[in-house]
Amino acid sequence: MSDVPTSAHPERPEHELPDLSAVPLFPLPNVVLFPRLVLPLHIFEERYKAMTADAVAPGGDRQIAMALLRPGWEKSYYERPAIDPVVCVGTILSHEKLPDGKYNLLLQGHTRARLVREHPREEGRLYRTAHLEPLTQTNVMEIDLSDARQRLANLFAAEGGPLARSGGARQVRQVLNSPMPTDGVADWLAFNLFEDVGLKQRLLAETDVRKRVEMTLHALNAMVPSMTTHPELN
Repeated sequence: MSDVPTSAHPERPEHELPDLSAVPLFPLPNVVLFPRLVLPLHIFEERYKAMTADAVAPGGDRQIAMALLRPGWEKSYYERPAIDPVVCVGTILSHEKLPDGKYNLLLQGHTRARLVREHPREEGRLYRTAHLEPLTQTNVMEIDLSDARQRLANLFAAEGGPLARSGGARQVRQVLNSPMPTDGVADWLAFNLFEDVGLKQRLLAETDVRKRVEMTLHALNAMVPSMTTHPELN
């Protein structure tokens, strides 16, 4: 699981966004990144080694957009398989170049974005880039999500919470007690607890914050029966 953040990193206001006119795309079949969350990556394919080298080079903006490959990607993986149009842009927080040219890096998401258009591949560039635009989300005050946050807390409450004995419940309680806003808590839960990649992608793409939090609550409530009928999972 991702560590509990030491501060609540909001999604960046539009005026603080980096240039999204030519962001490198890193498509994977089973990974969905969310704002605020940190994803460790091991980069070993030549095209993505080149992508990382360009991103961390002097003058590079250290930005990479994580994209989800659509079903059927296996047929054209080394070409340009279809991706979901909603991506998460992240910043490379740290990187390590290994002796064989591979990289280990930490990528922190910061912006939900939609693909406007993918650029033609320039000669000599091995990886894909795209023009992206940030998604506009509903403006919801934290006080308006207080009931939903309490319902989340009740699910994982140490005394009587139906998910209190699930893996990582103690860390979930720490997150719920942190200053992280509730929409960020929902993203953290989706990133760390949900295995359904399709659900994760729908949550990433949902711009209605209230609906996204309710979707997260619904998915967590669906986990309760398995925790009750399969105690070995506790």
